[in-house]
Amino acid sequence: MKNIINKIYYSRFFSSVFHTTVYCLKKELGDCEKVLDLGCGPSSPLQYCKSVKYSVGVEAFGPYLEESEKRKIHTEYLGRKIEEVDFPEKSFDAVILIEVLEHLSEEVGYTMLKKADKWAKKKVIVSTPNGFLSQRERDGNPLQKHLSGWDKKNLEKLGFKCQGLAGLKILHSEYPKEKTEDDFTASIRFRPRLFWFFIATLSQLITYPFPEFAFEIFCVRNLF
Repeated sequence: MKNIINKIYYSRFFSSVFHTTVYCLKKELGDCEKVLDLGCGPSSPLQYCKSVKYSVGVEAFGPYLEESEKRKIHTEYLGRKIEEVDFPEKSFDAVILIEVLEHLSEEVGYTMLKKADKWAKKKVIVSTPNGFLSQRERDGNPLQKHLSGWDKKNLEKLGFKCQGLAGLKILHSEYPKEKTEDDFTASIRFRPRLFWFFIATLSQLITYPFPEFAFEIFCVRNLF
């Protein structure tokens, strides 16, 4: 069943109707060839963005970095914490932080957004849970713990335009501690999870234009 859900999720029709993270990222990176992926993890959605010709993945957790390298998602890799890296001004068309800000303290998060502005020519892209979502260590990775919460109001003050993802926030809860990569039902609050996953998917039609009610938000700051 998981494989069937994944196949549906990544299909062009589904993603264009229900606006998945992959769909939004592909759309926003259509004019970007060089991208910096901060906190890229083991399976960055950047792998589906064929317009990107060169990318740098930054990842501090060794097993995630090795998995991403095995999949050859990025052109180059840096095995460091994102707050420890630096690049020349305007080195990339876009800088992305996909499910990353919530793993940083608020102070470090704001600092990284300022740095992303400096490194990007065209845009900075962020996806994050809508508000604080409790999450403990996962996959033996202490960096998976959530330290801060970001919402539409926070990010719009910084010049981001936000859209809602993953349906209604009320239908979701804390991610489980066990590995959940590519399990889109993992955060569903109610049982049976598969049924409520489909309800959450349908509710995405509402939450995409009204991100304040969404479980996750996808935010873009254009720099030109």
